[in-house]
Amino acid sequence: MAREYETVIGLEVHVELATRTKIFCGCSTAFGGRPNAHTCPVCTGMPGSLPVLNRKVLEYAVSVGLAMNCAIARECKFDRKNYFYPDNPQNYQISQLYVPVCGNGRIEIDTQEGSKKIGIHEIHMEEDAGKLIHDAWEDCTLVDYNRSGVPLIEIVTEPDLRSSQEVIAFLEKLRLIIQYLGASDCKLQEGSMRVDVNLSVRERGASAYGTRTEMKNLNSFHAISRAIEGEKSRQIDLLESGEAVVQETRRWDDDKGCSHTMRSKEDAQDYRYFPDPDLVPICISQEYLDKIRAGLPEFRTEKMARYQAEYDIPAYDIEIITGSKHMADLFEAATAICGQPKKVSNWLMGETMRLLREQEKDPQDILVSPGHLAALIELVEKKEINGSVAKEVYEVMFARDVDPVQYVEDRGLKTVNDEGALRSVVEEVIAANPRSVSDYRGGKEKALGFLVGQTMKAMKGKADPVSVDRLLRELLQGM
Repeated sequence: MAREYETVIGLEVHVELATRTKIFCGCSTAFGGRPNAHTCPVCTGMPGSLPVLNRKVLEYAVSVGLAMNCAIARECKFDRKNYFYPDNPQNYQISQLYVPVCGNGRIEIDTQEGSKKIGIHEIHMEEDAGKLIHDAWEDCTLVDYNRSGVPLIEIVTEPDLRSSQEVIAFLEKLRLIIQYLGASDCKLQEGSMRVDVNLSVRERGASAYGTRTEMKNLNSFHAISRAIEGEKSRQIDLLESGEAVVQETRRWDDDKGCSHTMRSKEDAQDYRYFPDPDLVPICISQEYLDKIRAGLPEFRTEKMARYQAEYDIPAYDIEIITGSKHMADLFEAATAICGQPKKVSNWLMGETMRLLREQEKDPQDILVSPGHLAALIELVEKKEINGSVAKEVYEVMFARDVDPVQYVEDRGLKTVNDEGALRSVVEEVIAANPRSVSDYRGGKEKALGFLVGQTMKAMKGKADPVSVDRLLRELLQGM
């Protein structure tokens, strides 16, 4: 009988925090920029430089911990993790091993079998390393320290996950919580959210864990899912052939659909941790905790319930809109201005989602401002522009958030409401298309659509289709 295997997965999720400056110095955390422009003696590890903790880092870490039902350490401290690598200018990383700021939390996810709680072992603060750029042409490696010292939290789960589907559900929930808090944009493609997967397999029903490997270089949910399935199959194949799984760190190559060994897996003692002598312990008061807890935002579950009670929009719309903090904020702000929740929802669910798909963008990349979206809706409601012109204008708004009122005015896109001028054009279209007129009078309703299209073309799209339809019927019936 073939043996059945169970996959056991734990995650280490690194999240870059949305602070303006680095964790221990005043250098900018802005993404991009000229290499090594956002640096100083502290974040490049110069002798004699001293770190000073950015208070906002602690605030974000505690708020994430509270949102994930963690216990908050009333006193915590930083430790030095010693390792030697070119992107690590001090030859150590300031992190938290012995007393992390948060621990013993949980996140509840929805699975095919129902609700499941995933344990959060700990959340700790640390600094990011620099970035190595391997130049194959020059056969050398360059280093950019702009990222060195960018504040991170590392969220370490318990080994409670059992499939790639559960992992993706967990990461989507985690990302949404952090985005709602405003603690990070969690953009995997920019490295502000990075996931390492610790995976082992064991025979179903066994209590002991198998030998785990760590998978790195995972920069999309698609890659994470493929890496899990690939590593699970690799380990099962080894066990089935009588070989042992080696504890190691592996790099996933999503293009080739396989992984390869990076290095043997280190344990904590390999890094020779010791308390950082330059940073004092952090004491967290009850007053500080209460203040952060009181400032926690309305999260998605609560927001969905409120939308169902307050707004007359479909449940599917609510699910999509609240799936992005940025889109939910845009919806609420635009609705507050124009008082048209269904119209706002229609624009978000229709044109906005279409453009996001076509341009492969995330909802948080939407540039359209609430005031401009509300103004566009009012232009349509007042019949100052028709639907096709509105879509044309919205594409420009999506690209660079132009003022729709000014844009329509400058380009003469307002609907022609002169009844006499419209009647004159309709009469010309009727005269120029006798066959379509004959078809319509013979009972072919589609012929009217052609005549409407010809009229709109003659009016350069600046007519109200309803008015055109009405006038055509009126004139054709009088013939």
